[in-house]
Amino acid sequence: MDVIQTINEVKSLVKKARSDGKTIGFVPTMGALHEGHLSLIRAANEKCDFVVVSIFVNPTQFGPSEDLDKYPRPIEKDIELCEKNNVDLVFNPAVEQMYKQQNLTWVNVEKITECLCGSSRPNHFRGVTTVCAKLFNIVKPDFAFFGQKDAQQAVVIKRMVCDLNMDLEIVVCPIVRAADGLALSSRNAYLTPEQRKDAALLYKSLQNCRQLIEKGEKNSQTITDQIRTTLSESPLIKVEYISIVDFHSLEDIGRVSAGTLIAVAIRIANTRLIDNILVD
Repeated sequence: MDVIQTINEVKSLVKKARSDGKTIGFVPTMGALHEGHLSLIRAANEKCDFVVVSIFVNPTQFGPSEDLDKYPRPIEKDIELCEKNNVDLVFNPAVEQMYKQQNLTWVNVEKITECLCGSSRPNHFRGVTTVCAKLFNIVKPDFAFFGQKDAQQAVVIKRMVCDLNMDLEIVVCPIVRAADGLALSSRNAYLTPEQRKDAALLYKSLQNCRQLIEKGEKNSQTITDQIRTTLSESPLIKVEYISIVDFHSLEDIGRVSAGTLIAVAIRIANTRLIDNILVD
């Protein structure tokens, strides 16, 4: 496995792999790898011959008061996990490598970035789409793998790839959860034991919501109220949003049907957690 810090070296190694007839799979990450990331790497290995993982904490997707400085960066452990999971190339650039000068060019996907997480994180998705476009240009993968936990991100990246006629396929993989149902996230490490216990209510609220739908409830407001009631069991939880939307357009809908995304964001102290389910 190669661990590379420079763009030119990555391009050279990927070009050689492609000239050898290999398909290129790419898993972009911000590091602090957990089983959710590893599931993406395994999916990439199943589908592709040459797997690239980027580890880059992208400053342009963090707001001024967000957790850029304290975001976990266990790079040695991350590299070890990549090697154990058959990654061929790890791209671990410095900020100066990805942003050599003041960035004046941005990729901005409209409308679907303005709701859900975008409503409280201005410019977040502009940073995500811009860095992904840069990484796609560097790695030139055939397939790029993202997790369903970040559902809005996956929808936005797929739309960017489609609108800009990028020559790759976005593969969205299922959410990986802890034993109590909490979706795995690098930010879970911020939680105290008491906070971690209450965080499980996030998935419980979605389970209760699914059971309500299976019993025949379709009214979005009724389902939203049920989710809010479950989350209110903990005084530590502050609800940021509960959104019931069409999975592709991310527009609010009044009645649940197949293809509905139910997404929730909460805060426990200073930790922001998101989760979602798809109604099938």
